Amino acid sequence: MTQNDRQALAALTTLILLQGVMLSALYAGIRPHPPEATPLFGIAPFLGASVSVAVSAMIVQPLASTAGRGLSLAAALMALVSFGPQKYFDAQFGLIWPAVVLGQLAAVVLMVGVVRAMRETKAGDVAAAA
Repeated sequence: MTQNDRQALAALTTLILLQGVMLSALYAGIRPHPPEATPLFGIAPFLGASVSVAVSAMIVQPLASTAGRGLSLAAALMALVSFGPQKYFDAQFGLIWPAVVLGQLAAVVLMVGVVRAMRETKAGDVAAAA
């Protein structure tokens, strides 16, 4: 397992744990917790889907295949709904900033890992064709 693979797995694990804690806080009613609903969907089902996508990325190996890289990007983008830069303007930011900052760092690590893996795959394809 390469260092890039370890970083991607660590980032996915971070996102899973953060979203699991937020989902637990929602169910327990512990503040601060995510709202029960957003204008477009219910947050609990969305968090469940986000965690599922991240676990799926881990199972198919986050950087080893097109499916793994796609699921990894989807997991990062879905996590940014909860932990994205828009949260800096949230009234409860003072209470949630550790999760926001850590979620953003994990998403960035994951996206950078996917981009690197894609570049390495392209470089390998070019070298094999030569």
